[in-house]
Amino acid sequence: MAKQATNKQNDGQQERIERGYKIRQVTQIQPSWKEGERGEDGEFYIQLVLDNGVDEYVLQPSEDDVDVLLGLFEKSKYTVWDDERRILIFENISTK
Repeated sequence: MAKQATNKQNDGQQERIERGYKIRQVTQIQPSWKEGERGEDGEFYIQLVLDNGVDEYVLQPSEDDVDVLLGLFEKSKYTVWDDERRILIFENISTK
C-alpha cells in the first residue's frame, strides 16, 4: 500500500516536471488606471514585468483588490508569477 502511494507521488512529480511550470520573478510593477465614460467607474491595471523584461503580464484587478495587491507587493521581498496557474506568490511576508 505504501509503495503504491509512493509511486503515485513520484508519478505526480514527474508529470509536473514534464509539464514544466512557467514561474517568473516579478521584478517591477506598473500600476495604471484608465478613465471610464463620464460618470462611470474607471479600470485598474497592474503590469507585471517578469525577469527584468523577459516577459510581462497585465492584471486587471477590482478596485478592492488593487489596494490589497499593492500592499502585498510592498510587504513581499520576493514575488513570483506562475503563468500556467495564473497565481501571484508573495514570499517572506511576516505574520507578526
